[in-house]
Amino acid sequence: MTDTDRAAALRALHSGPGFVIPNVWDAGTARILAQVGFAAIATTSAGIAWSCGVPDGGALSPETMFDRVAEIVRAVDVPVSADLEAGYGDTPDEVGETVARAVALGIAGGNIEDAAGGRLFDIETATSRLAAARDAASADAFVLNARTDAFFVGGVHDPFAETVERARRFLDAGADCVFVPGVRDAETIRRLVDEIAAPVNMVAGLTAPVIDARTLFSLGVKRVSVGGSIARASFSAVERAGRELLDSGTLGFLDGAVSYRDLQERYGA
Repeated sequence: MTDTDRAAALRALHSGPGFVIPNVWDAGTARILAQVGFAAIATTSAGIAWSCGVPDGGALSPETMFDRVAEIVRAVDVPVSADLEAGYGDTPDEVGETVARAVALGIAGGNIEDAAGGRLFDIETATSRLAAARDAASADAFVLNARTDAFFVGGVHDPFAETVERARRFLDAGADCVFVPGVRDAETIRRLVDEIAAPVNMVAGLTAPVIDARTLFSLGVKRVSVGGSIARASFSAVERAGRELLDSGTLGFLDGAVSYRDLQERYGA
């Protein structure tokens, strides 16, 4: 599959009834989830940062992040959509350079955030950044997922109206879909889907009570990701195993674990 084929395959998923795109943090987790049967996978900046022993939120250098994402792309045949955070730069030119670099690595799509340091970029700046991202990658080479954090950062007077306006501007600038994290209730999600004239991406697992993927699809959401949720579950398993070993010396954490032989076979041995 060529890079263009991967981008086309990722784009086509947004026209169906809805799809789940799981978030991975290294080549090993990418191969496991591709083998499970997902048609595309995404990366998680949080999971990559944690796996490097640093917190999420910009502590990891773009070079380290791109090295890890490149390993993920090489490990699987399915399209990879990358968490490009805020584009690794404030200016439109810097965002454009980031997207061009992503395309050169064979990344089929990516998220660009409209916030940094816990604050939204003003709408003109945010739109210019998305336009630069689009200029850096043709529509047939890269699926541009415009993330707006109006619900996520707090302090926005009317996050619904702000999200809808930003979505409209971002789509006019060339975005293919709109990613809205931080929405807490089903009715608001339904209203956003009705107002945004493009596929909407929501994160499953961030709400309490949890809104699962099937429910999100029933509300009209086309793309469901999980952010750092799989990574959190995996790191939690490591911590539980360590505590059991330290506290009792028992090996109950191995119950249900995949065997050494099975993992070897999954990785081609």
